[in-house]
Amino acid sequence: MLENDKKKHQPQEDSSKKIKDELKDISIDEKLKDTEDKLLRSLAEIENQRRRFEKEIKDAFEFGSFNFAKESLAILDNLQRAKEAIKNDDNLKNNEDLDKFLDNISIIENDLVSIFEKNRIKKIDTKNKKFDPNFHQAMSEIENEESEPGTILTEIQAGYMLGERLLRPALVGVSKKNPSKNHKNKEEK
Repeated sequence: MLENDKKKHQPQEDSSKKIKDELKDISIDEKLKDTEDKLLRSLAEIENQRRRFEKEIKDAFEFGSFNFAKESLAILDNLQRAKEAIKNDDNLKNNEDLDKFLDNISIIENDLVSIFEKNRIKKIDTKNKKFDPNFHQAMSEIENEESEPGTILTEIQAGYMLGERLLRPALVGVSKKNPSKNHKNKEEK
């Protein structure tokens, strides 16, 4: 009878052992897949981090001097203002050495512009251009029937780019149409 009991229990033990082995195999496969997934994610994160660092290094080289360049524009602005003030001063207009002095200021101004250009700092062209809020800042609207609305008529302060990045927007006066007489009459009513 013991033998019969052993035979009865043996198939159950074999099947439970098989199930345990299958579960063990599944769990090992799952663990392997999980570990592989984690490894791939880690490798992707490392690659993304490497790209971020490369971009930061590139930006540091390209735009590390951004603040210095922006503040240096004040020197150029002051030179230009000084030139205009000296030209318009009645007392200095009679001075024989005025032209020599203005020439020297122009030489300094041209040297500074040359240094800016070597360092990829370029003036934004505004003459008869359409207003673009990405590069221009409107300081006034000027009524003008001859030009299309939104056309830049005057430049109050020059704008500059450092490579492809805006260093300072150009301060400009933009044209607008005169309101028509019919429009004025409607407003009065």
